[in-house]
Amino acid sequence: MARHTTFRFCLDPTVEQTVALARHVGAARFAYNQCLRLHLDARAAGGRPDKDADGDGKADRDASSVSATDETAVLAVPWSGFSLINAFNSWKRSEAAGRRFLVSCAGVAEVEVTGLAWRSEVSAQVSEEAAVDLSRGLAAWIASRSGKRNGRPIRHPRFKKKAQTGGSFRMRNKTTAGRASIRVGLDRPRSVILPRIGSIRVRENTRRLRRMIANGRARILQATITRGTRRWWISVTVEAADLHPSAQHRPRPTDDATGWVGVDRGLHALVVAGTRDGTETHRVQAPKTLATGLRQQRRLARAVARTKRGSANRRKAAARLAMHHSRVRDARQHFLHQVSNQLVKTHDRLVLEDLNITGIMSNRRLARAVADAAWGELARQITYKQHWHGGQVVVADRWFASSKTCSDCGTLRKGLTLKERTFECGSCGLVLDRDLNAAANLAAWAEDHIRGEEAQDGDRQAAGPDIKACRRDGTGPHTRVGETSPDDAGTPTQTAPAA
Repeated sequence: MARHTTFRFCLDPTVEQTVALARHVGAARFAYNQCLRLHLDARAAGGRPDKDADGDGKADRDASSVSATDETAVLAVPWSGFSLINAFNSWKRSEAAGRRFLVSCAGVAEVEVTGLAWRSEVSAQVSEEAAVDLSRGLAAWIASRSGKRNGRPIRHPRFKKKAQTGGSFRMRNKTTAGRASIRVGLDRPRSVILPRIGSIRVRENTRRLRRMIANGRARILQATITRGTRRWWISVTVEAADLHPSAQHRPRPTDDATGWVGVDRGLHALVVAGTRDGTETHRVQAPKTLATGLRQQRRLARAVARTKRGSANRRKAAARLAMHHSRVRDARQHFLHQVSNQLVKTHDRLVLEDLNITGIMSNRRLARAVADAAWGELARQITYKQHWHGGQVVVADRWFASSKTCSDCGTLRKGLTLKERTFECGSCGLVLDRDLNAAANLAAWAEDHIRGEEAQDGDRQAAGPDIKACRRDGTGPHTRVGETSPDDAGTPTQTAPAA
């Protein structure tokens, strides 16, 4: 067992099963909000964080499973998954969660603590997984505030709202007496059995997953059920064995630095792959699913805006708009899987460029087209699929000018604009497609990076000798006291010419 993969199927539940699924979705939302409320109340009361305040999900069970009447439990703020689960379990059996008054024939009233009256109607795993999700959100918020997490700032988790569509819940696969709680194709081939819900029909064929489980090549870990637009979906996460050796790439010798193929991602052509000598291997045009359906999307959005808030017509119009977005996303995902499979199955060594997608999205003229291209999703699929097939993926330096560098002589052309689709070198006279030239430069960068020739031949991006090998002590925006100075490096300091 070496990889994790997911099988996604469309469910076909009955009316009773639809009600049960919706009940589990509401239970997951309720447990998440209640855990967040317990966490915020404990923080507002001046409590101390538990032993796992960093939120890595590995708190001590003994330390967090203190009774609700203990003073230390009141002062402790639940942060980790274990502590949040124990806090919710203690609360759901308490008087605050539910009670009723019993009056005898003599007129004596007694209070009976019932807790949550509906907790036996749903699986307990739903609330546990919701608490784990909250702990991950708190951990991401802490890591973002402390600077341990890269990327955009992560906001504090907020309460989830009740909606007619959307929402999900997760169940773990537990084995009791040699029988798994989540089973696929047991009573009939196209079905899945879930705890507390039973056997649900599945629209797609489950033969591949059933064969992998029967042969011992896969083991179900968990299942996530999502309420989509007019449909229910299930994602079965399994721990699967490696691919068959015939489906994997042949291993290369350690000293072999050839065979790299550069993959240039763009808007004019989604993918252009080429080797170092400028041979084009793949060129794929993007279908532009968002731009194609933009006219229909605007019409559906106007229909939603013209309806009254809270009305049944508004819910129907919003459902039609959500269905359109779902179709656009599914078409894009299907196309990206086709492109990534084609690249991974035909090449064992791929080079990707490190694109600042977040920065590019800040340009209002390119944001919609970049979002429609889904460069990040394509890179993610190529990375994990190449790992499954035993290949290699290298990400080039973000500041490597692959489009502006000549793939033949290495000359840097600084005045290249986006509308120029052909690269023309003024030094060697090379005339080549802009995207193919970038792909060839990426392949050459990977070969030079593997061989270690960057230090010998100089930086291809700089296109000249390095004249700023050192700085003065404490000068410059990126220099600190104690760094290498001109005196330490033995380089004479050049004084600025007089004005």
